[in-house]
Amino acid sequence: MVLMQRITLVFLTCLSCAALAREKPNILLLFADDLGRYASAYSSKEQPSVNDIISTPTFDRLASEGVLATNAFVSAPSCSPCRAALISGRHFFTNGSCSQLHNRWHGPDKNDPWNDVTGYAEILQKTGYHIGLTHKDHVRGERFGPQFNQAGRKVNGFSQYVSKGSDIPKGKEDLYEECRANFRHFLAKRKKGQPFLYHFHPTNPHRSWTKGSGKNLWELDPDKLKGKMPPFLPDVPIVREDLADYLGEAMAFDECCRVLLEELKVMGEYDNTLIVISGDHGAPGFPRGKTNCYDFGARVLFAARWPGHIKAAQTIEKPISLIDLAPTFLAAAGVGKADSMHGENLLPALKAGDHSGLRSWALIGREVHVESARDRQLPYSMRSLRTADHLYIINFTPERAPMGDLLALKKGPISFNDLAGKTRLTFADVDAGPTKAFMVLNRDKPEFKFHWDLGFGPRPAEELYDLKKDPHQIKNVAKDSDYQRTRDALHARLMAELTKHKDPRINGDQFDFPPYCKIGLEKK
Repeated sequence: MVLMQRITLVFLTCLSCAALAREKPNILLLFADDLGRYASAYSSKEQPSVNDIISTPTFDRLASEGVLATNAFVSAPSCSPCRAALISGRHFFTNGSCSQLHNRWHGPDKNDPWNDVTGYAEILQKTGYHIGLTHKDHVRGERFGPQFNQAGRKVNGFSQYVSKGSDIPKGKEDLYEECRANFRHFLAKRKKGQPFLYHFHPTNPHRSWTKGSGKNLWELDPDKLKGKMPPFLPDVPIVREDLADYLGEAMAFDECCRVLLEELKVMGEYDNTLIVISGDHGAPGFPRGKTNCYDFGARVLFAARWPGHIKAAQTIEKPISLIDLAPTFLAAAGVGKADSMHGENLLPALKAGDHSGLRSWALIGREVHVESARDRQLPYSMRSLRTADHLYIINFTPERAPMGDLLALKKGPISFNDLAGKTRLTFADVDAGPTKAFMVLNRDKPEFKFHWDLGFGPRPAEELYDLKKDPHQIKNVAKDSDYQRTRDALHARLMAELTKHKDPRINGDQFDFPPYCKIGLEKK
């Protein structure tokens, strides 16, 4: 009798665990490095753009079966602080060593605020999830889970690998198979019926330039970008080719995502998986891109699908932040938002298709990106608030060079290839690449002064852009009397949020001194 009761109890427990597993969705985050907001779903006849020439069927299909966000923003347009904000659900400046690139902390580890952060992956693991990561992590500790790269990491050099071979289709298939195999290695460690959280974080858009790869691998003709370039970039052949090659990496990522979604379908778990596709900031190697709070640097693609929980074919036009994913993932698993998280759960709005209750703004900022970019390794400090109609920016250190100092250029001439391949030679907060090389070598030519000043020149303490009139954020109206009320309101809202969360920048300019800054200034 006792044995029978025990068997019955075990049986009921197993049933309960199986039911619990069915109630908790799998979560798949497809998140590429330096991806920006590039997908054919964003193409528009009314507003011609570079999105008109690319094709991303995987992203587009996911968006049509779920939600497309037209204004999704990172917390910081720099890898480590962006990813730390993502996993923690917190504004980047609260994450200690992970508030700046490469997890900088120049003081006792015990004092690092990052030690006290518990991200959504760790929380989900404690509730029974199998968690893991393939490719880029970039924060201290295994906050996204253990690595699963047994099949290799060649996909991170997608264009380089495929371009070296004589058979382009086979080269692509090699890399798709690598992605599939890494995912399978992750799934092999999963217990039967266990929900999983998997992060696919390839880095191929953060590339070493492979000249002509966009056209050779993806049939992206640079000439089709003529007249569609953002006005702050020179519309010249080398820049168009650079951008087309970069867009090819977005198409490569889309194909890799397709392979993983096919695996879910084969498993019969496609509809029981919350799937999100996004990226960690804007384009590398282009002025006003990565490391900048303008849309070209901080706005990213975003689509999510989860049948029965995310209404299909909806579009969110209100600004959202990637810090919202942490509480959203926890809510999907039936777990409450951690008190330390600043983001909001998006699921109620996505299920109903009613976005009226969303926060409607995103906070974006940065401190140190490349430590050697400026004298004494000082940061260039920006905070911004992006609403549906305006972008407001405070440059807390306008006396410093926004993209870094001349550095090596002061010592003599440098070649195009040097500038295209070595980031730290000059203006180190812009990654190396042909566009950067072209800009630097032509910086004194009158016909490019407009582009140079916008990308590399000094900036005022405040910037304000009217997005309806100026979607590319070219004309600063911060001192225009017609915008005074708007400027004051956005300034007050931004400062209230920075004060509420004890931003070290406004709390004694702590980012200018150790432990945040290695050398910094002498304390007064």
